[in-house]
Amino acid sequence: MDRPLDTGDAGGFRAPREVDVLIPTRDRPAALAATLAGVAAQDGVAFGVVVSDQSDGPPSWADPAVAGVVRILRHRGHPVLLGRHLPRRGLAEHRAYLLSRSAARYVLCLDDDVWLEPAALARLVAAIGELRCGFVGNAVHGLSYRDDVRPDSHRQFEAWDRRPEPERVRPGSPEWWRAGLHAAANLLHVTEKLRLAPGEWRPYKVSWIGGCVLFDRARLVASGGFDFWRRLPQDHQGEDAAAQLAVLERFGGAGIVPSGAFHLEVPTTVVDRGLEAWEVTLRD
Repeated sequence: MDRPLDTGDAGGFRAPREVDVLIPTRDRPAALAATLAGVAAQDGVAFGVVVSDQSDGPPSWADPAVAGVVRILRHRGHPVLLGRHLPRRGLAEHRAYLLSRSAARYVLCLDDDVWLEPAALARLVAAIGELRCGFVGNAVHGLSYRDDVRPDSHRQFEAWDRRPEPERVRPGSPEWWRAGLHAAANLLHVTEKLRLAPGEWRPYKVSWIGGCVLFDRARLVASGGFDFWRRLPQDHQGEDAAAQLAVLERFGGAGIVPSGAFHLEVPTTVVDRGLEAWEVTLRD
């Protein structure tokens, strides 16, 4: 039997660092193990990891595979903070709690069902440093749709040919429908047509990105972070979109191709979706 897993010291974790990876999780130890394995393979960036668990039963890191990858991360020099955050008060509150754990320059909001290819994090950090905007992100590929080509959705791709500018994106506007590019494997097909050289990346215009978004932490906080959770019922979704729309309006943001993020396509644990968070934040 393996030894008990140290959950880490919250006070000691809040040290100046380039990046912290923030992962909320609930009842998905297998997916979390795969997600953390992708994070452990990242190089070229100093980062820490925060995992906050809201499982109905034992925390996900009690699973031997998850515990093993946590130890690998620490062995590779990356501090890991593990926490139980209960009772559940909704997705936005959980994101706000995770953000409060970090003092890093950048925070990567990463879902617990996303695998990152090596160098994905370093590419995002390089991109946000060069573009000087509020966030950059890797939309996730669903590889079960690898052979499902949807040319009409590809028309939503519009590259930035300059530093991203602040944009006010609202439902019903042409910009709002950019999110359709991120369904299925659309972005993968668009990227293949671009024929980027090795090491080359390109920013493009977005409304919001799900699953893997790197924020300038100070700019996220200045835009309100996820503190809007207090105005929401517990059953909601779209908290990631709500936060990104606020940052986008003040500081700009971009998607990055190639995306190194791949969706594991496991069943969702968010079954109560009574409200889109952005419906409240944009109304207010």
